Amino acid sequence: MKTEQQNIGQKLKIIPLGGLEQIGMNITAFEYGDSIIVVDCGLSFPEDDMLGIDLVIPDVTYLKENLDRVKGFFITHGHEDHIGAIPYVLRDINVPIYATKLTIGIIEHKLKEHDMLAKTKRKVVRYGQHINLGCFRVEFIKTNHSIQDAAALAIYSPAGTIVHTGDFKVDYTPVFGDAIDLQRFGEIGKKGVLALLCDSTNAERPGFTMSEKTVGKTLDNIFADHKNTRIIIATFASNVDRVQQIINSADKFGRKVAIEGRSMVNIISIASELGYLSLPDNILIDVEQLRNYPDEQTVIITTGSQGESMAALSRMASGMHRKISIKPNDTIIFSSNPIPGNEKSVTGVINELMLKGADVIFQDVHVSGHACQEDIKLIYSLVNPKYSIPVHGEYKHLVAQAKIAAELGYDSEHIKILSSGDVLEIDENGAEVTGQVQVGNILVDGLGVGDVGNIVLRDRQRLAEDGIIVVVMTLESGSGQLLAGPDIVSRGFVYVRNSESLMDEAKTVLNATMDYCMDHNITDWGRIKTEIKDALSDFVWKETKRRPMIMPIIMEV
Repeated sequence: MKTEQQNIGQKLKIIPLGGLEQIGMNITAFEYGDSIIVVDCGLSFPEDDMLGIDLVIPDVTYLKENLDRVKGFFITHGHEDHIGAIPYVLRDINVPIYATKLTIGIIEHKLKEHDMLAKTKRKVVRYGQHINLGCFRVEFIKTNHSIQDAAALAIYSPAGTIVHTGDFKVDYTPVFGDAIDLQRFGEIGKKGVLALLCDSTNAERPGFTMSEKTVGKTLDNIFADHKNTRIIIATFASNVDRVQQIINSADKFGRKVAIEGRSMVNIISIASELGYLSLPDNILIDVEQLRNYPDEQTVIITTGSQGESMAALSRMASGMHRKISIKPNDTIIFSSNPIPGNEKSVTGVINELMLKGADVIFQDVHVSGHACQEDIKLIYSLVNPKYSIPVHGEYKHLVAQAKIAAELGYDSEHIKILSSGDVLEIDENGAEVTGQVQVGNILVDGLGVGDVGNIVLRDRQRLAEDGIIVVVMTLESGSGQLLAGPDIVSRGFVYVRNSESLMDEAKTVLNATMDYCMDHNITDWGRIKTEIKDALSDFVWKETKRRPMIMPIIMEV
């Protein structure tokens, strides 16, 4: 009881460790007294200037420092920007994971790939179930999203109740399962809610988000209009409902379905095993079997709707796919909108497909998985929170939701736009940011986690922009006399065969520098390297206005 007594009268801390001012890398800590729970644990994808980086995960130093108080992870749904960092973060913070059935299924597949399944505690939670951990009680509430089994969380703490929507939309006619449990949001709202953390992704868009079912009708119409061509549909692997509707349309029009793309194959097998996909008998065929059927009797569902260079559709477009080549008259459907920043790569893939003679459809074959303005207002009016805390989005999205809250009568005191790392202390009497914790991007490159930092990235940018010059020479040990070289090797700087005179002049500069070192009895290697770097760097800049990386290598004989 002692800890209970100590904890009374404290404030609740809400600490976003990622996911604000960006789409992706969602992770938020809730702290009261001696208990911390974490909601979501996502990754984001690298920016264009992060050369060679595969993924970006959040810096969880704060959780590591308070390891003994971290009780568990609560995951709202199975998208990469909410679960992708789990295998990396769990290495340091191995606490139980709580999520719904499909979400746990996808997380388990991920943990298996990282060989961490045996070490990790997982619990499948049903909607309406409450989990008690430390000072917290967490309830899972049914919502709709572009992946099934999405949940909002009601977080009950001694300082008050917080509702976290996760990513959500209001869909009264979902493809699978029930509509969002608006009644439960209302019941929790009636008892009094301290703060609402609401999804802001579509807060700039007016109106209501369309139901996922409307895509099914559009697909039927496209199938009816293209009875004599092969149909290839690119969509997000995780959108199991979309895949279900494509399979339904294919079945209606007597077509066989082939699945292409690793993530698509994975998720479809997990979803059908767990009963989230209903597959008519014998409708799925292997990609190898496509040649046994006429084109007009087949549909290919593939990854690559975002123009990712290694995804299946991009490889088909560039003619690099081993099993599927695009034919004139193929009908190709993009069943997704480009994520901000991907527009250029998506357009590139569309152009390549059209050049091959394919008919490409990319309008109106998608609905969003996120709530637009009217849906957000609906949740606010049901939950009726004291404080509005917009989450999940770039700064402009958070501001758009703050404007919605202002329209609903919230003043600036009761709308809190946070930055990642802010510590918001909140209770019935007030909410204010009282400090900062360490946050940031940890870069994952191959098997290396965090071993590529800003300095390495800066080097990679320099190498990418101006190339490298390596200067090799041999010195005699003891006397420090020059025995061989200096020789110049360059990569990514100039094409040597066309620039012989430039290289000859560079060599002359190097010889002069080495003579200077010998004449002044400079035998310290560090000093020799610095002299070479400075002299060559000045010469190259004067001649070419470029700054390649210069790397002197000295060998001793």
